[in-house]
Amino acid sequence: MLRLSKKADYALIAMKHLALRGDRGSQSSSSAREIAELYDIPVELMAKVLQRLVRRRLLASQQGTRGGYQLARAPAQISVADVIQAIEGPVTVTACSTDDGQCEQFSKCNVRDPLWRVRERILTALGECTIAELAADLPIPATARAAVFHTHL
Repeated sequence: MLRLSKKADYALIAMKHLALRGDRGSQSSSSAREIAELYDIPVELMAKVLQRLVRRRLLASQQGTRGGYQLARAPAQISVADVIQAIEGPVTVTACSTDDGQCEQFSKCNVRDPLWRVRERILTALGECTIAELAADLPIPATARAAVFHTHL
């Protein structure tokens, strides 16, 4: 099963929160504590997630009494893929999703190339979805819901 880690979930929650603050015309920052308390997330974990997003230049941080975190660029310019990869590293579908060929089945595997194409489709979809879309909280189109439903049958 493909599943995001809690850290990736928390990162997306924080990014949406910061995008919504920016939409309201507020240039003030949010602290790790503020975000953590609003969403019942351990403060230490939220701080680590936010620091990683700063290191990947998705967030900017300011020190001091008016300090905190802000999006480093417009929400429409930050993809869900950017956030997930900042937290979890490269998106993989299988253990052999890297080029190193460490799997003993690598040379004879008959699903490696099709699974690489699946990985690329997943990355494309995650790359097309932006933090602005998450913040807009648009309903899922019926065709997408149907596709997800049928995929899980």
